[in-house]
Amino acid sequence: MRKTLMILAIAAFSAPVWAMHCPADMARIDEQLKSDPPADPAILTRVKALRAEGEKLHKAGDHEASLKALDEAQQLLDS
Repeated sequence: MRKTLMILAIAAFSAPVWAMHCPADMARIDEQLKSDPPADPAILTRVKALRAEGEKLHKAGDHEASLKALDEAQQLLDS
């Protein structure tokens, strides 16, 4: 029972942390798009779509999915 309560407490406190992480990721992507956009138009389009999807998911409260979309966008920018 104690472990279950600990897990629930950790989950409850981690959700706001994820919510705060999304805007930082979006800002990093935006800055990278301004300073060093990908040369490939297809990658640029995909990054912008993933960035928009991440913001939409963040606003809807689905922070885990938002972070996945933003991470994929960041990986495309880093490659």
